[in-house]
Amino acid sequence: MEFPTLSHHGGTRGVTGSCHQLHIDSATSLLVDCGLEQGADAAPGSASASLGFDIQGIQALVITHVHLDHVGRIPALLAAGFRGPILCSEPSAKLLPLVLEDAYRLTISSEPAQVARYLELIGGLVVSMPFGQWHSVVNKPGLRCQLRLQRAGHLLGSAYVECDVDLAEQNHRIVFSGDLGPEGNPLLRTLQPPERADLLVLESTYGDRLHPDRSMREQQLEQVIDRALQDRGTILIPAFSLGRTQELLCELEAILHRKALLGDPAVVPGDGTFAWSQLPIILDSPLAQRITTVYRQLHDYWNDEAKARMSEGRDPLGFNQLVCVDTHARHQQVVNYLKSTGRPAIVIAGNGMCSGGRIVNYLKAMLGDPRHEVMFVGYQARGTPGAAIQREAGAEGAVQVELDGAVYEVRAKVTTLGGYSGHADQAGLVRFAMACAARRVVLVHGERRAKQVLAQALRERFAEAGNEVSVTVAG
Repeated sequence: MEFPTLSHHGGTRGVTGSCHQLHIDSATSLLVDCGLEQGADAAPGSASASLGFDIQGIQALVITHVHLDHVGRIPALLAAGFRGPILCSEPSAKLLPLVLEDAYRLTISSEPAQVARYLELIGGLVVSMPFGQWHSVVNKPGLRCQLRLQRAGHLLGSAYVECDVDLAEQNHRIVFSGDLGPEGNPLLRTLQPPERADLLVLESTYGDRLHPDRSMREQQLEQVIDRALQDRGTILIPAFSLGRTQELLCELEAILHRKALLGDPAVVPGDGTFAWSQLPIILDSPLAQRITTVYRQLHDYWNDEAKARMSEGRDPLGFNQLVCVDTHARHQQVVNYLKSTGRPAIVIAGNGMCSGGRIVNYLKAMLGDPRHEVMFVGYQARGTPGAAIQREAGAEGAVQVELDGAVYEVRAKVTTLGGYSGHADQAGLVRFAMACAARRVVLVHGERRAKQVLAQALRERFAEAGNEVSVTVAG
């Protein structure tokens, strides 16, 4: 067997469960991500299943970012005996304990002493790495490996991983993309592609399509909100607690700020219409609130535009019309109030694919009322309720979906807002691979069609440039 070589323990059947092992020699390896398979990707009982691979020889776990489909199997990794370093960016080091604590409480135990021991163990293993600096992982005669993290633009702290391996007097550069973000994120700095890659392990979530123009998304969001104000309805936004929620808050603050400066000419006094200044933005996710607090503390990692707002005395993630709902009792009060009154509101609640969390209670209460609107701003994986609602929208006749084992009629409006994807599209993925002049590309983290279409696009673009490339599809 020639080294370095790869084996995959997830992220090959679909867009979740990323977990890739880089074998540097027969006894030494690195693990890049250790994620949970979700939706249709998941095998029955996979959330509580054993790890499924041998951890012997793994020198370190490298985390590209802290979404559960990249870190959700860490409890199983620790249960298997792994006690090596968990390497990640500085923002990820702050966010990882929040995400893992929430998942641990939901799936393993909420007993305080157990949770505390688990978090203490995690805290003792996490090693934060500054962006752009090499970190030595293996250094022994005839074998050296160092890592460097670079901004990936997917969410705060997200990184792609450069592995530089010297083995038997040969140098190898292996790059793991993690999840790459698109251009134009309102909070994050734009990613810069790697300088080179002998082997590129590349995500392919949107490898078969191009995103709509992101410059139009704020205008589309504004139109949806105007409709809700007229209909006296609630906009339900299923959003991931980490990344998408903060991006939405930032965009909403910008719209509200502009509306306040311009006034609200659509409102006629006494006609019963609600003004933008009366519209509550309800964040109903304790985890999203804790994560947003950390985002605010890490504003040094924001882009220049977002930091400029702070210098003007504005807070993109903590504005006046933002209402945070903490306890479950308060959550139920808000659901009942919005269901029974004609007061418009925007609700951002987890989880992003409607497969659990507080968004499900809102959907059960409001899907049957055409005043309300479900607005999708992110990917809906096959087999999730979010995908079912999105797929059935606009179908003729009665449309029904299953939530918590019961069937609900969908009479609410359903909108998918383009331009909010947290992933690069085909053009961005091809640009990333071309910039580092990859010699070999392995495609992961995508549906089969997306990987096949991207593979063909990469072969064509490299051929046009006169460069040779080997593209394979994992899984």
